[in-house]
Amino acid sequence: MPPLPLAEPTGRYLSFAEREDLALLRARGLGVRAIARVLGRDPGTISRELRRNAATRGGKLEYRATVAQWKAQTAAKRPKPAKLATNDRLCEYVRERLSGELKRPDGTAVPGPPTTWKGLNKPHRADRRWATGWSPEQISRRLVVDFPDDEAMRISHEAIYQALYIEGRGALKRELVACLRTGRALRKPRERARNRPQGHVTADVVLSERPAEADDRAVPGHWEGDLIIGTGRSAIGTVVERTSRYTLLVHLPRLEGYGIEAPVKNGPALGGYGAIAMKDALESTMGSMPAGLFRSLTWDRGKELSAHAQFTIDTGIKVFFADPHSPWQRATNENTNGLLRQYFPKGTDLSRWGLDELLAVQDTLNSRPRKVLNWKTPAEALNEQLRSLQQASVATTG
Repeated sequence: MPPLPLAEPTGRYLSFAEREDLALLRARGLGVRAIARVLGRDPGTISRELRRNAATRGGKLEYRATVAQWKAQTAAKRPKPAKLATNDRLCEYVRERLSGELKRPDGTAVPGPPTTWKGLNKPHRADRRWATGWSPEQISRRLVVDFPDDEAMRISHEAIYQALYIEGRGALKRELVACLRTGRALRKPRERARNRPQGHVTADVVLSERPAEADDRAVPGHWEGDLIIGTGRSAIGTVVERTSRYTLLVHLPRLEGYGIEAPVKNGPALGGYGAIAMKDALESTMGSMPAGLFRSLTWDRGKELSAHAQFTIDTGIKVFFADPHSPWQRATNENTNGLLRQYFPKGTDLSRWGLDELLAVQDTLNSRPRKVLNWKTPAEALNEQLRSLQQASVATTG
């Protein structure tokens, strides 16, 4: 065994001193969790260390600090040869499930439409290559099912992505990215798509600009909003307070001439939730609540609130927009919309309900006891908030 470099690694990895302590504690018969508590490490870290780096020369697993250090440093050496480049059977399995041909019931191949890969993203509204199209994660997970006892037939989904997208990782042709569902020629890290201004969403209203106090729900007055959509371009606006879960329903009646007059390009949206109609309806609904109860409004990326700048000028309520395809950033509103579907199911015409019916549903929802509120109702929680705001106001003026 070559001499061991004992330089202290970063805190992410076990040091040689920690491995010595681990060996002594293991020899005394302590369990994984007890050792983890002594070393101040996660139990999973200790469990993996014992499993991966134990000595095996005597026919049984024994943990020795010097052997474990040598194994860890050997495994950490870079660069390593790509797994798909050194295992032909594994490479063929991955390639077949990623880009294999479709088969008819009689077993003959279905070629699909003729296509040519040009090194670009998937074509817009044009034919794509037909392939079996398993995702890298599906391939990775299925290997465990198909080869339960063959450790050589294992690969992570990230290694498959790297073999496709990173030049030099080998084994898979670059053009096979066309078989992925996204059809992207280049990877698009999720973080790069977050908090990006787009269209009506300017840099000052992306979610990262929202006050930090809105995140922990400790301060009342931060709301979330969206639309629930019905048939025939009908919709109802929903606005929910993050702390109390109090819900407001926004009536969006169709404008005069809907279904009679032909739509005019760049004209008003007669369906009832165009930018101006949405702004006016939202102002009317939120204006019915006590002053001081609105600090911010977080909306979906929909263009129905593209007049947010004028809404902020009129009401003083700052509007922020969630990231694209990120409903968890408005989880309270999404959950409330699910509850409202009991009264307004998908596939039904929501324009048949007037303001009185919406207020009845709103009152019903706000009168239900909620587990998250320790079985208080949203209306009771909101009243407590109002009292606390009034007391704070009196204390300030006094």
